[in-house]
Amino acid sequence: MHASKAPLALAALCAILLCLPMRVEAQDDELPLDKISLPSGFGISVYARVPKARSLALGKAGTVFVGTREDAVYAVSDHDGDHKADTVFTIGQGLTQPNGVAYRDGALYVAEIGRVLRYDDIETRLEDPPSPVVVNDTFPKDEWHGWKYIAFSPDGWLYVPVGAPCNVCERPDPYASIMRMRPDGSGLEVYARGIRNTVGFDFHPQTGEPWFTGNGRDWAGDTKPPDTLNRAAEPGLHYGFPTCMAHEIPKQPGAKGKCAKFEPPKLEIPAHSAPLGMKFYTGQMFPAQYRGQVFMAEHGSWNRTEPVGYRVTMAKLNGNDVVDYAVFASGWLEADGSKWGRPVDVLVMPDGALLVSDDHAGAIYRIAFQGTALARKK
Repeated sequence: MHASKAPLALAALCAILLCLPMRVEAQDDELPLDKISLPSGFGISVYARVPKARSLALGKAGTVFVGTREDAVYAVSDHDGDHKADTVFTIGQGLTQPNGVAYRDGALYVAEIGRVLRYDDIETRLEDPPSPVVVNDTFPKDEWHGWKYIAFSPDGWLYVPVGAPCNVCERPDPYASIMRMRPDGSGLEVYARGIRNTVGFDFHPQTGEPWFTGNGRDWAGDTKPPDTLNRAAEPGLHYGFPTCMAHEIPKQPGAKGKCAKFEPPKLEIPAHSAPLGMKFYTGQMFPAQYRGQVFMAEHGSWNRTEPVGYRVTMAKLNGNDVVDYAVFASGWLEADGSKWGRPVDVLVMPDGALLVSDDHAGAIYRIAFQGTALARKK
């Protein structure tokens, strides 16, 4: 059997064996939300409990789709509109780290390590998901940095990253890049290069330009190289990896003079913070100073002497320049260095609330401004 068809065959076998799509009532397990610190006027609640919840995408009818680095993709529905999920559906199982999810024209796109699938008319079939269609299965199958974040640009391209299959190494295209293709899988091309690994990007609400988070290399110390927030104003830009890290830090001393030719980041983030999902805040619920700004989920360090990250931060923009960087939500990291949660992605809801996924706690949180339907859960 051809390797790319194996998971589909597994899904067919699962159906024969009555492994029907799971429909479970949303759980209300208590989490220590009183530990979360937010700006004055904001509150946080549990929107849903979803195992290993990572990337988030919003359907036209309000369904929240959830990718994971396990083998399943979920859909979350809030039937009664009380800002708390009622049902969690399993859309696909037996997949290979289906981290990336995106929605367009009634279909859910799911990115595994080596391919992108499409589930048509998905919001009308949450109880009985259709068999997926293979959109493109030509991506590398390396597991190291192989899980993907995907999103559609305003002009209809599906952006798909291909991480470097290493900590630091030189590899040809398409490694260490962001690619893009048409919704039918055609026209696949490299859009940006020199990107060690990105697991989050969004498109500027006015210009449509891609902005993305970048994760720096490991084992170079606690404080460098920094992680980054980047702008891709045009196709063909190179962000330096592996020759230079965060533009100005050479891999080797002799490479210093070469760094100037690479695109610099818009923001340097403390090393090992692991910024993943990011979104421009396009809602109206939050006060004016938050509108149009970039919210980022920092997943947190795993190999730093003193842990950092485990929070949601905000980059304040003035045009295309980042003029401030501040913590928006924190408290998942304990004083003793342990953690009870790890933010992964953020999603702006139609009412302006901000959802935050957490693969460690298996939760999706809803952050809202006080005076709206939900405040801090006691």
